[in-house]
Amino acid sequence: MSPLGTIPAIAPVARPHAVIGGTGIALPSRVVTNAELSAQLGTDIDDFVRNTLGIVERRWCADGETSATLAVEACRRALDDAALAPMDVDLLVVATDTPEHISPATASVVQGRLGAARAGTFDVQSGCAGFVTALDVAWKYLRADARYRRILVVAVYTMSKWLDPHDKKTLTIFADGAGAVLVERSDAPGVLASELYADGTLAPGLGVFAGGSAEPITAAVLAAGDRNRLRFVQKYPASVNEDGWPRIAGSTLAQVGAGIHDVDLWLWTQVNRSTIVTVMARLGLPLERAHTVMHKWGYTGSACLPMALHDAREQQKLRDGDLVVLTGSGAGLSMGCVAMRWRDPARVRAERAGEGAS
Repeated sequence: MSPLGTIPAIAPVARPHAVIGGTGIALPSRVVTNAELSAQLGTDIDDFVRNTLGIVERRWCADGETSATLAVEACRRALDDAALAPMDVDLLVVATDTPEHISPATASVVQGRLGAARAGTFDVQSGCAGFVTALDVAWKYLRADARYRRILVVAVYTMSKWLDPHDKKTLTIFADGAGAVLVERSDAPGVLASELYADGTLAPGLGVFAGGSAEPITAAVLAAGDRNRLRFVQKYPASVNEDGWPRIAGSTLAQVGAGIHDVDLWLWTQVNRSTIVTVMARLGLPLERAHTVMHKWGYTGSACLPMALHDAREQQKLRDGDLVVLTGSGAGLSMGCVAMRWRDPARVRAERAGEGAS
């Protein structure tokens, strides 16, 4: 026997769950078609961009539209959807690699404009995996610290401001937008599992490489007009996503004892429709289980997954109780996956109101 006597068994502590109580998106006002870009570039880009990437048109910021303006609008709509006010938010997380400023954090700017004075803030920068990374952080905050009950997660992308108007590789793909979700504590399952992955050896392949401490902006950098713009330096192998997405999704589902055929809705990074077609075929699943939005909004980086989630709701492709898997990947290389049991926000609101009444 231990000199301290018999050690009593410690009962497992029931942890709270995290559900999405509201969603919202924001789109810039300017619509840019493939025909417009073909005229600008002096070559017809429509066949490849439409039929391979799946992009027909995209949105770019007009004058006066920035990451913060889009993020604030998406946050307000998510709060309205959740029937909550900015002062109900305990934490605000912004996922972006197109920040309002180098410093201060975009989350601070958004919090001030939104009027969410009670909320702590920080930014997450993991490229186009930003939203799933921020959602991973949010649900773990809610489970770990009882002081947090409601967390606003917004992913925003305004890469049009960093595009070279003569670079066909980037100009035709990237677009702007924002998507927000209100994540709140619940007794019922919502987010079930998550996983993050990275391969930093691929970091030099894609990015805006000037403007940080390694390459400050100088007159020479601006005159060259190269490293201060978004650049594909090295093409990622197709296997990065075609192998990587199924692998991380399968690993995430295994954490909760689910398989690929249990999933009702798949949301993948919206960069290339052909990749989604390939991955769904590899999984042996009908393409109809994967919702896509790149045809009308282009590739909105970190914002594409919450925008696709919101649009799936709007298109009535998301039902209460559905098992949903969101997988994001992008520059870094960063990748993340979240599996959740979808709870309709109307149901979440009703349960919250019932708790208040009791």
